[in-house]
Amino acid sequence: MRPYEKVRRRLRSLAFAGVLLPALLVPAVAAQGASGSPQSVRGSHSGSLATPSAVPGGDPWVVSLGDSYISGEGGRWAGNTDQSSSKIDALGPTAYFDNKDHTAELIPRCHRSLSAEVHIGIAHSLNLACSGARTSTFTEGGYFKPGLDFYNVGGHQGQALMLRDFALKNRVTMVAVSIGGNDFGFGDVVTSCVEHYLAGTLCKNDLAVTSHFNAANAARITKDIASALRNVGLAMASAGYPDNSYKILVQNYPSPIPFGVDFRYPEHYNRQFVGGCGLWNADADWALQTAMPTVTRSIGAAIVDSGLRNIITMDVSRAVGGHKLCEKGVGLLEEVGLNSWKDPGAVDKTEWINQIRIVTFGTDYFQQESLHPNYWSQLGLRNCLRQAYSGPVPHGGVCVIARKGLTFRGEPEMSLL
Repeated sequence: MRPYEKVRRRLRSLAFAGVLLPALLVPAVAAQGASGSPQSVRGSHSGSLATPSAVPGGDPWVVSLGDSYISGEGGRWAGNTDQSSSKIDALGPTAYFDNKDHTAELIPRCHRSLSAEVHIGIAHSLNLACSGARTSTFTEGGYFKPGLDFYNVGGHQGQALMLRDFALKNRVTMVAVSIGGNDFGFGDVVTSCVEHYLAGTLCKNDLAVTSHFNAANAARITKDIASALRNVGLAMASAGYPDNSYKILVQNYPSPIPFGVDFRYPEHYNRQFVGGCGLWNADADWALQTAMPTVTRSIGAAIVDSGLRNIITMDVSRAVGGHKLCEKGVGLLEEVGLNSWKDPGAVDKTEWINQIRIVTFGTDYFQQESLHPNYWSQLGLRNCLRQAYSGPVPHGGVCVIARKGLTFRGEPEMSLL
């Protein structure tokens, strides 16, 4: 068997998007109060879309919908290390528990982390997003992934229906959305590109990879994203909300890797087995110049096609600049002289994107955490989302790092331009 073939086979057998154990979405869902403390809230689970007479009163809520890039996937870890995982374990083994008692996940492997950006603290917050979600609900291998739709079968619900049910009894003033990456097959693309790296070939020359981003597929996914966004509007309208009573904030995706010239590891197997970033320079450049811009354009076109008048946007593509996976200028804890994520200056010296981990058996890591924003970047995104929400009316902008250090909330210093 050729070198690394066993690793490549193991990689193919696992899905970066993560798998969900089948579970019912129970009526009681864990939420965050304006103070950050857990609250239990309940909503109707009727399948009817009849419109009530008025928007509920009470304190305002912010709700997040979508996929792993807003659910909080990977938020347990603050930086990367090839030593003990305890050195970067910011949230511990309960990081993704979101039920009322904080003892389990409502939908296993949705990975709604405590560090998720929606928990802005100046309003109550509810995280309905799910790692691996696409625009439409699907079940694969027995694993349930709610989409932005009104799916309602056997106790399983789509995120739009969850939103509608919640908004019927709670005053929702902003809905934050991240969706579309999994429709483009993000997990399969990453898997294939790492396999190509280990095999010594380029994934940018593989039609099975590049076809995810051709014009026909992008056009189809644009329609799907537009439909998903309209479902968000329909959910709110059916709960009695006029368009001018809330905002839908749609964000794109952060660029998790640098251009090839800015990788701090040479193109050698150690790029993956030390840095956890097994991509050829040419493939990294293709991803940043072709694949990601295609996703971003589709999201932008879908916003226009949705016809919704109350959408604002938050561009997060530059939110981890200087802290990308394997980027020069930052490093693993041990590479930058740190012993723990708690050490002074750790946020400025380390990566904000989780390593690509091809085998996680016997560790505290999940493979689905790979290449996702970690604890630091999620708190940075939270800072930007709070800025977007603040003021008389929520507003959009471009989320960037403002300066080194942490705010009084323990979040990276960010600006919403």
